[in-house]
Amino acid sequence: MFYYRRKLLLGLIQKLGGEVLSTPLQKNLFLLTRQQKEKSFDFIPYKYGCFSLQANNDLNVLEKMGYVKKRHNGTSTVWQLSSDDGFIDQLRAEDKAILNYIYNTFRIYNSNDLIKYTYVNYPFWAINSIILDDILGAEEKEKVLLQKRNISEKCLFTIGYEGKTLETYINLLIINNIKVLCDVRKNPLSKKWGFSKSLLKDACEKVDIKYVHIPQLGIESEERHNLKTFSDYKRLFETYEKTTLIANNSYLLSIIEILRENQRVALTCFEKDVSMCHRGVIAKNLMTLDALKDSKLNNL
Repeated sequence: MFYYRRKLLLGLIQKLGGEVLSTPLQKNLFLLTRQQKEKSFDFIPYKYGCFSLQANNDLNVLEKMGYVKKRHNGTSTVWQLSSDDGFIDQLRAEDKAILNYIYNTFRIYNSNDLIKYTYVNYPFWAINSIILDDILGAEEKEKVLLQKRNISEKCLFTIGYEGKTLETYINLLIINNIKVLCDVRKNPLSKKWGFSKSLLKDACEKVDIKYVHIPQLGIESEERHNLKTFSDYKRLFETYEKTTLIANNSYLLSIIEILRENQRVALTCFEKDVSMCHRGVIAKNLMTLDALKDSKLNNL
């Protein structure tokens, strides 16, 4: 599917001369989205600063579709338009104006200039940078480090990905200093990009969050059919407590050990509302145990 955001990505490459290194492309795209009322892409703090997982995936899709070519220049990746189909002309007027602003403002910046500009002006997205010492002075670096969360209070979280982009979801984990994400879906597959097991695991590991899948605590998909009212969910969860949780008590207790070792752990599934998701039942049962009497529960 040719989403509008992909046209914007192609338009940006066209504006930058039809060929651009991956890092400057990501930085220009980040700066472009800062000017949008509704951002076309979200970003995570990665090893060279702001990075959009969605944009990176879109580029790979566009390569398969024949719109761009990818080549390597040493250790760097270069993205090149395969043809000029007038992508800029296909953009909304407001995005054309933003594109012109970004180009006119930052066209004289080299890669390091762009990296430094984003680090200084948007320090949160630099917290995981592996080149921080090479780019910033001591005072500027301190402002970045102050963005890091070092919360040590033991807390069990629950989080659903419904209505969230992968980047927004990952940033919520980072902001709350979550160390381990426990996926309690029976089948960790999703129609929503980024939330199937392999992609979610990779995204977590990119920001040093451990991913653990515990399918034994999941609910079979056929048991979730025809859930229309809160009463339907209530009956399902009552059965779940009496069967799955009891039969898999050792896996429930394994979360306690993970929490003991890591202090900040999140249970995840799809539903936005925790009361409509079995992760809430898991959390409720865990919080009744003596081992977690000194822990807090937080639903994100």
